[in-house]
Amino acid sequence: MSDAGPAVRVLRDGEPTWARLAKGEVVFADGARAAEADVRFLAPVQPSKILAVHLTYRSRVEEYAARIPSAPSYFLKPPSTLNGHRGELRRPRGARFLNYEGELAVVIGKRMKGVPEDEALDHVAGYAPANDVGLHDFRHADRGSMLRVKGQDGFLPIGPALTPADRFDPTDFTLRTILNGEVVQEATADDLLFPVAYQLADLSRLITLEPGDVLLTGTPANSRPMEPGDVVEVEIDGLGRLTNTVVDWDVDLSGPGEQLEVSPNTLHVALAIPEDEAERMVQEEQVP
Repeated sequence: MSDAGPAVRVLRDGEPTWARLAKGEVVFADGARAAEADVRFLAPVQPSKILAVHLTYRSRVEEYAARIPSAPSYFLKPPSTLNGHRGELRRPRGARFLNYEGELAVVIGKRMKGVPEDEALDHVAGYAPANDVGLHDFRHADRGSMLRVKGQDGFLPIGPALTPADRFDPTDFTLRTILNGEVVQEATADDLLFPVAYQLADLSRLITLEPGDVLLTGTPANSRPMEPGDVVEVEIDGLGRLTNTVVDWDVDLSGPGEQLEVSPNTLHVALAIPEDEAERMVQEEQVP
């Protein structure tokens, strides 16, 4: 990798372009430079698929009073969920539970199929902060698929840059999510029930991972809803800080004959309310 800094993907004359970050500037391949504050960032990845893991942080498992899983489970996010540093997160009309989830994103560098755990990290191109945004108002309709909750356009900011794998240790990091200047999530790699190498090896048993593919490695405790106007940031030591703003979107995403609904599962997941308490609150119409 060049000494110019980690890789970024930005719009230049309306076209997606790869460049490098260097001391507050974006440096293009032809030597041209632009102030970092003046460019529009895109996600620094071009995956064929995006895989996300469910409960992997011990703090989140304990927050939900769930049983520690014996193995990780996964879901897919479409590439159209990708969003960039300083991009907007749209909360549709009538929605109330648009949650942040600060995560470490892993980008594949070499094709992986059946790779053992002790070799898995050798197949990584780089790492970046990510926010696995979820709209939990749709949990009653997803029935486990996660498409409505996690698969909407723009629901995966990644960036601002992709740091090369040889400049970051995924076994020793601290992740923080910051909402309007206040730290709301914080965890270290030691909190992971399933280390990054384990997740990659486990997935590669089942699915061929191609260069550019993204793995989202899970979020710690205290994922909570955001409001329009909120500024949410995900910071990982050594990888930089991803920043996004929540905006009102005057579009009703309810389907034909469907209304957004506050279900017990919505309260349980979005607010970490115990399941029996969430059931009682919905039955007694005591929804916050």
